Amino acid sequence: MNREPLGVTELNEYIKGLVEADAFLGSVAVRGELSNYKVYPSGHHYFTLKDQQSSLRCVMFRYAAGKLRFRPESGMGVIVTGRVSVYPRDGAYQLYAESIVPEGSGELQLAYEQLKAKLEREGLFDRAHKKPIPRYPERIAVVTSAAGAAVHDIIRVLRRRWPVAKVILLPVRVQGEEAPPEIAAAIRYASAHKIADTLITGRGGGSIEDLWAFNDERVARAIYDCEIPVISAVGHEPDVTIADFVADLRAATPSNAAELAAPDMAELMQAIDTARARLERATLKKISRAREGLAALASRRVIQSPTGFVAERRLRLDALRGRLAAAGGFVEGRRARLENASARLNSAVDAYLAARKNGYARLTAKLDALSPLKVLARGYSIAVDGAGRAVKDAENLNIGDRLTLRLMSGALGCRVEDIYGKED
Repeated sequence: MNREPLGVTELNEYIKGLVEADAFLGSVAVRGELSNYKVYPSGHHYFTLKDQQSSLRCVMFRYAAGKLRFRPESGMGVIVTGRVSVYPRDGAYQLYAESIVPEGSGELQLAYEQLKAKLEREGLFDRAHKKPIPRYPERIAVVTSAAGAAVHDIIRVLRRRWPVAKVILLPVRVQGEEAPPEIAAAIRYASAHKIADTLITGRGGGSIEDLWAFNDERVARAIYDCEIPVISAVGHEPDVTIADFVADLRAATPSNAAELAAPDMAELMQAIDTARARLERATLKKISRAREGLAALASRRVIQSPTGFVAERRLRLDALRGRLAAAGGFVEGRRARLENASARLNSAVDAYLAARKNGYARLTAKLDALSPLKVLARGYSIAVDGAGRAVKDAENLNIGDRLTLRLMSGALGCRVEDIYGKED
């Protein structure tokens, strides 16, 4: 059987038609592991789905990828739902994905964990950024649904506990795709215009899908940037959302949020009454002590008889004067005795100095009498040999020796020519 040959494109288109005509391949769910996951600037997602033996090329167009609540990553086990078709240009079949669901944990739970980890790394949960809740707020803003039970619970509790506060409702949707941008916009509006001292945001309980608006990144960042302290009240006690981690304070329920936002006026009045009673008792006790002190002062003699006090002080003054006069006489006596002692000391010193002078004069006279100069003054001379020794005996000289004759004034050089009295 002879047939005209087909072009490559014609064959690929024919195979594409066969594949797309198969109802089973028109909607199929495939389990596998993501590989080579890439997001292109066009918004389309391209990846490979594989198991231990095979791989399957897949594409998810932008309109379908925009519905993803989590961020797919390579290595993640998933179930991909879509249709199988042929791409004529490459002659290869691929899966055109309509949805991707994480295997093991739900899509929303995975998205929750991913966003929580991301914001925690950025520091949005740090306690250092938490602002204190005002103790006595004048205005409280509430960002929630106007038709929900949460707003009625909050208003009811605030009216009972703190009726002096003004409650400002910023109605928003708390469920659905429009809810996150509305909640974020309301929080940013309240912060920009400083419309309240405290802000409460939240809703009543529900499934994770119902509460998902408070797991949105836009809402989390609006709470973090809000300059007004924010109390998050989403769902019931077991429900924990991203908004709870970012808010300055988490409340278990909307009613609990109202309790945390404002004090109990009844308790405050009771505390004031207690403080007033304590103040009255303290004041009365102080007055009583003051009265006792005044009575003690009034009983003192100086108060009862002021002139007696002055007279007593006069007597003490006279006694002091007398003691001062006696002390003056004592000082004069001491001064006279000191002067006499000084005169005696001066006399003794003068006598001692005179005696020392007389002794010095006697010793000087004796020394002068023994002085060789006195002998010389009477016309005598002293003969001194060449060694400077005084000549006392002619026996020690020889003819021709040189001598020096010391006179009263000056000296003479002599030579021995004759020696008398020397034994030969």
